[in-house]
Amino acid sequence: MDSARASRTAVLVCQGRAAADGRLAVGRFADPVAVQVLRDDERRPVEQVRAGELPGDVRERLVVERVRAVAEGVVPRTVAIDDAVREAGNPQVVVVGAGLDTRPWRLAALREAVVFAVDHPASQADARARTAGLTPAAGRLEFVPVDLAADDLAGALARAGHDAGSPTTWVWEGVVPYLTDDEVRATVTAVAGRSAPGSVLVVQYQTRSWRATGGRRLSGLLMRLTRTDDPLAGEPWRSLWTPADMGRLLGENGFAVASDEDLLVLAGRLGSPATHRRSLANGRVAVARRT
Repeated sequence: MDSARASRTAVLVCQGRAAADGRLAVGRFADPVAVQVLRDDERRPVEQVRAGELPGDVRERLVVERVRAVAEGVVPRTVAIDDAVREAGNPQVVVVGAGLDTRPWRLAALREAVVFAVDHPASQADARARTAGLTPAAGRLEFVPVDLAADDLAGALARAGHDAGSPTTWVWEGVVPYLTDDEVRATVTAVAGRSAPGSVLVVQYQTRSWRATGGRRLSGLLMRLTRTDDPLAGEPWRSLWTPADMGRLLGENGFAVASDEDLLVLAGRLGSPATHRRSLANGRVAVARRT
């Protein structure tokens, strides 16, 4: 990721949630805040997805289809993570790589919690600008600028007021693939060092799959060939994990995995669409508790 530019993947994920709101897994998934943090031009493909449009223009259609696919993927992972946050009920929640995560503004379960939104400085500045007019649902919201590839996560949280002696729910969604193996391990170590008994780590990650990687590259190629702006171009995947490897990493750092399910299974349980079955099957959400 360009260190001077906000994450464009974060915008795409937010578009997916906005497109899904009130349409997919109704009664279990909802994110009415997502559309509020999007800019006018970013809302256009969301509106087209919601209207069921298939634009005739090739470039426009590629953008709409990507938002549609992202919507399918974000629904099961969002519901699984929201459920884990509610079940844990911890007084502190740290969103690691927050992007345009809307939980601090929409999740009523956070009304008595202190939420620490951690993200790369450029992405965080963008998120703060977009949410400036919104009232948080969280009891308190602290923004913590951290580059996970270079900065001291533990130190930054301590300076922001995070209490390492109090149970914390850690939300780590849509970030792991964009970090190297070493960066993932360093982040888990930092999280473990500030996790009191009762803490919960919820991590969404991607498994190794030639088809998923190939599909992502093909999508990028189509974008380039049609000269379509590609938000994923500067944010490649850097690490993919098997459930066994992720479980081992968490275990080595004092977390016991309570559940680890792929998005296809989660979508099926919700009755949410699963058109892109292979893609869903390669995404996973693990919930681990501090031992």
